[in-house]
Amino acid sequence: MQSGNAEAAASVSLEGLGQYPEDPNILCMAARSLIALLKFDEASIHIEKAKLLHPKFSVAHETFADLGLIEGRYHEAVDAYQHAISLDPGRSDLHLKIARAREQLSSQAPTETEKPRRTKRRQMAYADQITQAAKHERNGEPGKAEHIYRDILKRDPDHVEAIRLLAAAAAFHRKYQDAETLLRQAVLLAPEFARAWLDLSNVQRQLDKHPEAIESSQKVVELAPEIAESYIALANAQANASFHEDAISTYQQALAVSPSHPGAFSGLGHQLKTVGRQQECIDVYRQSISANPRNTEPYWSLANMKTFRFEEAEVSSMEHLLEDDSLESIDVQQLCNALGFEFESRKEYDKAFKYFSRCNHERRESESYDPVTNETQADRLIEIFNEDFLAEMQDCGVADASPILIVGLPRSGSTLIEQIMASHSMVEGTHELSDLSYVVQTMGRTGPKTEHFPDFLTSLVPNAWSKMGSQYLERTEKFRTGAVRFIDKNPNNFTYVGLLQLALPNAKIIDARRHPLDSCFGTYKQLFASGQPFSYDLTELGEYYLQYERLMNHWHRVLPGKVLHVNYEDVVQDLDTQVRRLLDYCELPVEDACFRFHETERAVRTASSEQVRQPIYASSVDLWRNYETHLEELTETLEELLRARPEEDWPSDWQQKSSSN
Repeated sequence: MQSGNAEAAASVSLEGLGQYPEDPNILCMAARSLIALLKFDEASIHIEKAKLLHPKFSVAHETFADLGLIEGRYHEAVDAYQHAISLDPGRSDLHLKIARAREQLSSQAPTETEKPRRTKRRQMAYADQITQAAKHERNGEPGKAEHIYRDILKRDPDHVEAIRLLAAAAAFHRKYQDAETLLRQAVLLAPEFARAWLDLSNVQRQLDKHPEAIESSQKVVELAPEIAESYIALANAQANASFHEDAISTYQQALAVSPSHPGAFSGLGHQLKTVGRQQECIDVYRQSISANPRNTEPYWSLANMKTFRFEEAEVSSMEHLLEDDSLESIDVQQLCNALGFEFESRKEYDKAFKYFSRCNHERRESESYDPVTNETQADRLIEIFNEDFLAEMQDCGVADASPILIVGLPRSGSTLIEQIMASHSMVEGTHELSDLSYVVQTMGRTGPKTEHFPDFLTSLVPNAWSKMGSQYLERTEKFRTGAVRFIDKNPNNFTYVGLLQLALPNAKIIDARRHPLDSCFGTYKQLFASGQPFSYDLTELGEYYLQYERLMNHWHRVLPGKVLHVNYEDVVQDLDTQVRRLLDYCELPVEDACFRFHETERAVRTASSEQVRQPIYASSVDLWRNYETHLEELTETLEELLRARPEEDWPSDWQQKSSSN
């Protein structure tokens, strides 16, 4: 709780109650952590139990008062605090809480001296069943938990906590629309149920319903202004809607409520980085480390700025933390990734690789990735999108020419291309949008149940392609502010090039390329917050690159001229020519701002955000050569592809063997 990790505190406390169900301290700690998570009704269950079993335990009455203060029951809060003091006269800090409750009470209008108790029924009913369901969820048996929630709702259709928990189960299965419907019902029944509003905001963010998510999270702040998580929920919604300055202000409000909250520090730092306020961002991450020395995320966030360098004391702190065997896997990953980048900047490449490798070994164990499935999907795409199929379905899409999609492997220069293009007055940069994938998946669910992507595409009627294009344009509209063209920089969209030709035939597609070993190793070094599960093993990464190359070669073959291939090395070597080439392909007039891309002020969300705010540089070209002795798995996997390139692009030992022959 002191480190701000209420989720972990709740988990430990609830597990403890399984062994010691009547322990007063554990009951109150469970309640406090649940209050911090805005789970007021669950917290109330444990508080009432503590008061019933231990009527002379002052902390139980204090915790009851804390909840009353948050819920606006100020009279009850004052009475409970006074009772707690009578039980433990040495608690002078409780006088401050009483003063605060009285201040809130006096600010109410005479006719509103106390908020009425929430109209929904208290959740003491079915408390045992809900506790049992929570155990099932912790034991990895969500189906049993859902059965309990549904059984409660059969008996009591207005039991809002059961409704909320059933919505949480739907959200876990990514049935966000179902979850939203349930949560709307919950807040209709109980308009002051803060946790339901919080869950509703989170689900609406998943559905990209940004105005609705902001409105729901504003309700959370209104109902629970004493809790930092309320402001964090609002700030998250604002950030998702690209209201970055608003989000910065709201994260700062969260820190005013909870000055050491790691989540508030993290969100604030990320938003400052996104808008280019670099020094402020660095200061915030360092404040987070000072407030929470065992929190590893700010170290990783600092390293992820790419242009940042740690001080010696910070490196020592990270290395010392890594000696702690009690660290969670994600902590190890973040520290190792940060140290890898730091030692790379010091040109200590062997040491850097040791940390990158340890990070990725940890991460790979938690990722689910099947290279065979990936290869099979590439096979089917090549088989389906042949010349005949493309010819048969041509002229079925939407003629809109506004999208510019930048695809490829991560860390291949796509952010640089985006920054160049977004510097044009007619082009709007967004970020790595997930909308195309969402539209495709949604379309797949309307087809035969047994078919998955890409197989269901063969059974689509001709007008389905225009529907797909229209849905993509509608979903991306919220990221645009009126420019003629917009950029979608999701690298994984290379899978959908054939589909795009049919759904949006006038869309422009730019394939960002880089030397395969720079591209792959750059991806290997990047610890992604989520996604890209292929990137944590050198062999799997090489195999993924081969399938990417194979698929792109197919698109070039069946759709000649559709995709513009842009090499990062060419951009670095001859910026002028490549900028003109990009603008010509996108049918845009030449503008000087595109050549001065580093001066463009815009929000950039990717790991390259600080790099693209600098003039062009060549230091990252052929960076892989510093790690050659560690990349045998990768070079062996890519051997056929590499040997087809000029000899100067080969690994040094290959060149030496070739010259000796």
